[in-house]
Amino acid sequence: MSPQHMEFRKQQDLDNILAWQPPEVICGHDREGGPLWYHIAAGLDVKGLFLSTTKQDLLRDKFQNCELLLHQCELQTQKLGKKVEKITAIVDLEGLSLRHLWKPGVEFAQEFLSALEANYPEILKHIIIVRPPSLFAVAFNLIKSYMSKETCRKVVILGDNWKQELSKFISPDQLPVEFGGTLTDPDGNPKCITKINYEGEVPKSYHLCKQVRMQYEHTVTVGRGSSQHVENEILFPGCVLRWQFASDGGDIGFGVFLKTKMGERQRAGEMTEVLPSQRYNAHLVPEDGRLTCLKTGVYVLRFDNTYSLVHSKHISYTVEANLSVPHPPL
Repeated sequence: MSPQHMEFRKQQDLDNILAWQPPEVICGHDREGGPLWYHIAAGLDVKGLFLSTTKQDLLRDKFQNCELLLHQCELQTQKLGKKVEKITAIVDLEGLSLRHLWKPGVEFAQEFLSALEANYPEILKHIIIVRPPSLFAVAFNLIKSYMSKETCRKVVILGDNWKQELSKFISPDQLPVEFGGTLTDPDGNPKCITKINYEGEVPKSYHLCKQVRMQYEHTVTVGRGSSQHVENEILFPGCVLRWQFASDGGDIGFGVFLKTKMGERQRAGEMTEVLPSQRYNAHLVPEDGRLTCLKTGVYVLRFDNTYSLVHSKHISYTVEANLSVPHPPL
C-alpha cells in the first residue's frame, strides 16, 4: 500500500468500518463469482440527502460499501477456490433527470470517483449502464474526467434488449426478475427490494438545516480568494479539539494544521497538515468534528475560500479544547 493510501485509510477509519451495521449492497454474483453492486437512480432524492447529512458521512457510506465488497471478494475466493478480486456495478438510470444533476451531488460524485481511482483502482470489472435516458450523455460528461481511461473502458452501455445482454455477464439465477433474471423477494416482489436499495424521497423532517439552530460563539467573513485562520494553543498531549461551523454564501474549505513557527502567520504549505483540507457543504448542513491532538503546539483551523474568486463566505463557528481523561479500567 502506498503512503497516500495508508493515510486515506487512517482518515476514513477504514480498518474499523466493517464494524458498522452495513446496508445491503450485494445481491448476487457475476459469472466469474464477483459481487454485484447496484445503483438505482429512480427515486433518488439527491437534494434531500445533502440536506439531511454531511457529504463526509455520505462518502464514508460509499467507502464502507467498497470495504464490504472487498470482503465479499475474499469470501468468494475461499468458496470458489480461485482468486476473486473485482466487482460488477449495475447502474440503472431509468428516471435520471436534471434534479439528479444538482451541483453538490455532481461534486460528490466527482470526489467519490477521484477517491475510488486513487484507493480502489482495480476493484471494478464492469460498470454496466442500463436504461440510459438522453440526459445520460450530459451526466457522463460531468464525471468522466474524474475517471481514468482504464475505468472508462470498463463502462458498458446496454441497449433496448438490455435484459438479454445483461445475462451475458450475469447468470439469470443471480438477477432479480426486474433485471431479466429469476430472483424475487419472499413475497414475490420482482425488484428484490429486501436486497437492493431503491431510494425514495427524504422526509423534510430529516433536513438538518431546519432542525439545527445552534448558537455559535464566533463569526468571521472569509473574503473571496482568501482564507481565515483560527489558532488554538494545545498545552497537553491528548487534548481533544472540537469544532462546529456553518457557512453562508456557499460551501467552504476547512482543514486543521499545526504551526511550525510560533508568533507569526504561516501559509498552509508552511505548516504541518493534520486534517487535510476539504470543501464542506456547511451552507446546507452544519459541520462538526473532533481531533485528538497527539502533540502540543498551536493548531490552526483554516477556513479556505481561495477557490472562490467571486463570493465571500460568512462563517459561524464554535471551537473548544478539552483534556481527554481516560476512564479507569473496570
